[in-house]
Amino acid sequence: MAAAALTREGGEDAFRRLFRFYRQRDASDLRGVVDFSVPGGQVFRSQLSISSVSDQDACRAGLQPVSQWKAYGLNGYPGFIFIPNPFLPGCQRHWVKQCLKLYPQKPNVCNLDLHMAPEKTIDLWGQSKEQLKRKGSSKREPRSLLEKLRWVTLGYHYNWDTKKYSANHHTPFPSDLAFLSEQVAAACGFRGFQAQAGILNYYHFDSSLGIHVDESELDHSRPLLSFSFGQSSIFLLGGLKREEAPTAMFMHSGDIMVMSGFSRLLHHAVPRVLPNPEGTALPSCLDQALSSDLPVGSVIEHSSDEDWQVCAKYLQSSRINMTIRQVLAEGQKFPEESGTNGKGQAPSEDSHHQENSRAKRRKPNTD
Repeated sequence: MAAAALTREGGEDAFRRLFRFYRQRDASDLRGVVDFSVPGGQVFRSQLSISSVSDQDACRAGLQPVSQWKAYGLNGYPGFIFIPNPFLPGCQRHWVKQCLKLYPQKPNVCNLDLHMAPEKTIDLWGQSKEQLKRKGSSKREPRSLLEKLRWVTLGYHYNWDTKKYSANHHTPFPSDLAFLSEQVAAACGFRGFQAQAGILNYYHFDSSLGIHVDESELDHSRPLLSFSFGQSSIFLLGGLKREEAPTAMFMHSGDIMVMSGFSRLLHHAVPRVLPNPEGTALPSCLDQALSSDLPVGSVIEHSSDEDWQVCAKYLQSSRINMTIRQVLAEGQKFPEESGTNGKGQAPSEDSHHQENSRAKRRKPNTD
């Protein structure tokens, strides 16, 4: 296949060549991409820790009972777990709304803070919702502030300049997202996982996420959790070195990835966002309504029809990804810092998703 032939060429490293291949090729040339909805080949069933999460706690997080989840691994990638959409009907909508309406609010940090006055970024949702609802298909229409959103950081805020977290730049981590993350981690064998930092990435059809390794957390024994909503994407999972050719796989709305053990420090990237394979404006899992009867203690909230109308409009050309990490081991503290104030939190909006940056930092893209 063309993709396999590319990995044998000289010049660029194998990961970069495949990144460019999937970034530039048309949608008809994706035969080499692993699809977990039809597992086979290097894909195998992975066991979950069913007894670690009660059905009630799973339901409170908006998830099906763990006994009903399907989980897969990949030969050659120990510690990697892929869980195709385990969410209960309608529950993905909660997380989409949180990522667009609540989580971008202060004191959390977003890319727009870098070049806009603080009073201009207080209510991105309120400033964008009417414009989004009226939005047509023309590319000439001005983008709303929500459409200019590229990333939001939660908890310990990642410093894009130093590639570090610090004790002096921290805000409370959202309790609902922490609960969701704890249930998923426990189901994958990581009881006691603490959600301490989150990076939310906002993609459009022309977006990508460059080749990188998530190694800034001080504790690598805990997994990295990744949740996707909206349109689909191609995810590349490589090796410890960029010279190793990556495996390409589809990520669809509701899918969860867990990177732990050996796979925790592997190179990975998102070269491309794709329309969902059903050919509809939104995947059918997002059309499902939330049950009127939520369990006691549920972290899921009903979305108003108006709020979901705004979210749905946004998702017609976008994808949202939440990556959750535990930064510190139990009882661990940050090392003493000198000469830093925790301020420089990210590269500019124009470069956040671009793979080939001068600084070679991890970033989601450019329009």
